[in-house]
Amino acid sequence: MEHETVLALTDNFEAHAQKTEGKDVEFWLARDLQHLLGYSEWRNFSVVISKAMTSCEVSEHSISDHFVDVNKMVDIGSGTQRKIDDIMLTRYACYLIAQNGDPQKEQIAFAQTYFAVQTRKAELIEQRLLESERVSARHKLTKTEKELSSIIYQQTGGNKNFGMIRSKGDQALFGKSTQEMKSHWKVPASRPLADFAPTIILKAKDFATEITIHNSRGNQLRTEATISNEHITNNKAVRNTLLQRGIRPEKLPPAEDLKKVERRLASDDKKVLKKPDRLNTED
Repeated sequence: MEHETVLALTDNFEAHAQKTEGKDVEFWLARDLQHLLGYSEWRNFSVVISKAMTSCEVSEHSISDHFVDVNKMVDIGSGTQRKIDDIMLTRYACYLIAQNGDPQKEQIAFAQTYFAVQTRKAELIEQRLLESERVSARHKLTKTEKELSSIIYQQTGGNKNFGMIRSKGDQALFGKSTQEMKSHWKVPASRPLADFAPTIILKAKDFATEITIHNSRGNQLRTEATISNEHITNNKAVRNTLLQRGIRPEKLPPAEDLKKVERRLASDDKKVLKKPDRLNTED
């Protein structure tokens, strides 16, 4: 595709972009996109939209978040107007439409790349949010485990049993010992299992530990055996809940080393602080 054509199509697509009032969300109208993508007949373009909606649903995104039915008035001559159906489309919706369009059309070929690049920005944001959520979940688990260790010390007279109790919890949650899971996930011997656990496991372990804290304190459990039994029961209950939802903890793949994720997030933050966007570009 020639450079001039790319520039012209880019300008054309951007010129038809609109923003919602208040929320400032960018969207295109389907009737405009129909012509931008080279479809002369609405009925033919409607088929592409339907396929895109199916793709949206399959990708587990809400159709109503990306395809919104609206009405608008159009001129039909002699100063009169009539109401026609239209659809507000997000960038993601436009991307899906382009993916389901006729690849032989030059406009479709352009749109597939154009919206893929733009959508990639949202994917990067989503990935960063997921990584931040995992880091937060790991820190929360550390805090919760420290609280349990403190309770064990207060109520049994020593905290030497904390590691044993935590290991028994792992056995109940995974159906495997901590060492077996570390071997399975290829976790270095010096590193904790939790640093390689996916977010859902971190939250599962945290939830079970919170219940152990609550019941140990409330029921004044004063021996390693009673607290261990409590922790085992709670981890088994959490495991059963996961199994009922089709999630088998020991079958989940390991997540990326949490230290690497934290370093990457910190590096990204430094880059933003080093060269932030400016409204005033004058030196």
